[in-house]
Amino acid sequence: MTRASHSQSCWPRASEEDSGFQSAIRSGASASEQSNQIWASSPRLEYVHDHESSQSSATSTAEHPLVPEIRQALRRVDDPEIRRPITDLGMVDDIDVDAEGRARVRVLLTVSGCPMRDTLQRDVTAAVGAVAGVTAVDVELGVMSDDQRVALRELLKGGQRDPEIPFARPDSLTQVIAVASGKGGVGKSSVTVNLARALAAPGRKVGILDADIYGHSVPAMLGIADARPTAVEDMIMPVPAHDLKVMSIGMLKPRRDQVVAWRGPILDRALTQMLADVYWGDLDFLLIDLPPGTGDVAISLGQKLPNAEVLVVTTPQAAASEVAERAGTMASMMNQHVIGVVENMSHLMVSCPDCGKVHTYDVFGTGGGTLVAQALSTRLGYTVSLLAQIPLDPQLRASGDSGVPLVEADPQQPAASVLKSLADQLVKRSVSLLGKQLGLAPAGR
Repeated sequence: MTRASHSQSCWPRASEEDSGFQSAIRSGASASEQSNQIWASSPRLEYVHDHESSQSSATSTAEHPLVPEIRQALRRVDDPEIRRPITDLGMVDDIDVDAEGRARVRVLLTVSGCPMRDTLQRDVTAAVGAVAGVTAVDVELGVMSDDQRVALRELLKGGQRDPEIPFARPDSLTQVIAVASGKGGVGKSSVTVNLARALAAPGRKVGILDADIYGHSVPAMLGIADARPTAVEDMIMPVPAHDLKVMSIGMLKPRRDQVVAWRGPILDRALTQMLADVYWGDLDFLLIDLPPGTGDVAISLGQKLPNAEVLVVTTPQAAASEVAERAGTMASMMNQHVIGVVENMSHLMVSCPDCGKVHTYDVFGTGGGTLVAQALSTRLGYTVSLLAQIPLDPQLRASGDSGVPLVEADPQQPAASVLKSLADQLVKRSVSLLGKQLGLAPAGR
């Protein structure tokens, strides 16, 4: 049997023993005590790395002619969480092929309990099995050493060791959209989840950051309420779901019913960690589900991502529209551009069993979205448009409960069609510089 040796990697769950978030929450400490505990140590995430060597080291016998073809096939296998080829990440440790064409591939995980091990094993088996001449495939899963995990972290961070928010860099190409509302109960999270899925449908890379610290509901709406992120040293891997990369404070709690009682500086640091310590990779869009209102998180986000754009969600009801204006005004105060208004639960469409026609009922009144758009246009000095009016659709609620976005589960539903149209508008528009900080300074300074 001939052999080609490579390097190593995969992914593990975040260690509760090492997670500052989890240890403080689990302790049942007060909010102030939690604040001290949580940031004494950042979540230690197990991690992997190792570059594929430029030349595979051969044993005393010649390399089997199928080995290069197998290696090439493995370049098309992406790590399920990082979404990069396992060969680039150094996860392929060894390739053996015997005289009968039986192939053995050794892939290294960061820890033995890697949550995506079955998916990785299945993908590697399929890729190698498709190589002409391979008669059987045996995938062996090993575990990385500490040095290999450190090396992988360096690869993913690009040598940058200090925490840095990649989306705040001047050269970032990611469009960051914060979804805001003046009050709770207007369907902001439902809009965020479905809009993200619609944006990702054509193959775009989209992430969701659930920044609603107290009312985090995004994981449940995507069917990953019990999921835990993977760790690579001090770097967090977002949880993959429905072709999205997802991160939420709810994923770092030991129990779903655990209360998070943080304020002020602790919230600021939590937001920083979820932006800087999570390996988001190259994203086309990052959607941030903000908590309702104009509190600490909205202010912190404005300071950390002044060039993020804001989408305001409201309902037709006058009371909701009035407070929604405040969310848009807060964005402007933080030098963020308001890209538009979405009116959710705009109307109820009912098919009449007698006449067969579709009748529309204004359950929550009319005109709220238009009022918000007009008020913000006047207040901010540029045009803020009403981009979408999403009908009140029971299927939208049901899809959130089932963990599958409506735009994916039933794209023909009226609400799904409006959400897909909203996504198309966001993709086609040119990114405006109006109201943004350009980071320019007079010459000589």
